[in-house]
Amino acid sequence: MLTRLSWRVSLYINLKPDGYKVLNPEKEKYFDYTSVDISDAEYNAFQDLVYEVAGISLKEKKKPLLTGRLSKRLRYHNIRNYSDYLQLVKSDKHELQMMIDLVSTNETSFFREEKHFEFLDNYVKNLDARRGPFRIWSAACSSGMEAYTTAMVMAEADVKFSWEILGTDISTRILDKAKQALYPLDAANRIPQNYLKKYCRKGVRDMSGYMLIDKSLRAKASFRYMNLNEQPWPDVGLFDVIFLRNVMIYFDKPTKQRLISNIVQRLKSDGYLFVGHSENLLGIPVNLKTIQPSVYRKI
Repeated sequence: MLTRLSWRVSLYINLKPDGYKVLNPEKEKYFDYTSVDISDAEYNAFQDLVYEVAGISLKEKKKPLLTGRLSKRLRYHNIRNYSDYLQLVKSDKHELQMMIDLVSTNETSFFREEKHFEFLDNYVKNLDARRGPFRIWSAACSSGMEAYTTAMVMAEADVKFSWEILGTDISTRILDKAKQALYPLDAANRIPQNYLKKYCRKGVRDMSGYMLIDKSLRAKASFRYMNLNEQPWPDVGLFDVIFLRNVMIYFDKPTKQRLISNIVQRLKSDGYLFVGHSENLLGIPVNLKTIQPSVYRKI
């Protein structure tokens, strides 16, 4: 258990799961929106739209996932078929973003694939203290656990140069959670105990069951919206290390090739790229050298 003092909860916004207000509760009272069927033509239209906007390839087996998540939006708008909802999405940018938020996969955890963080720790400890700012990009950062894990590693390495972390994601909803830096305590099971005591604050009273990342680490991380499938990319500068982990598994080969080409352009010479342990760059022509499985250096 952590023993450090807690924070005042009044500074933070509602942490309960996202709710959906019903526009017309009387009309929807006896209607089961989860039972709305989606035709093959409707599903194909959503597949095309999600691919066009986010580069995500929705396979046929993902149909139950799509309808399960979008049924919340049908209920919200009191819409009883997917064709009408599709027209709404195409005409309303806010609703389009809501849909992308719902279909995006936000699986993450602290110290996920920890070998990458061991590599980073060893690498930064041997860098020249006189170097300029060390920049790290957590692409597709989800709720920020990867970014804050990286911040813990950098802080614990006690490097003598300045450093900063940028986290980006396509989901505005999940980015709000990353900016809060507030997580359920059961998300801390992979964080080493000495890191927990040093960099996390346990909640009490109304915030019992939650932990807050220490402000010293929050000050090192910034978060912004970015769609990796959009062209051109915003100017985010160059990076010494880029985490692009467990992202390419949702893309087809042409999208992967375009993505990696763009990523490499944002990587400094001799900079490192980390991809997921189940991913690789086979068949993608780029000027990267394999250092170990899922770790590449720009040459």
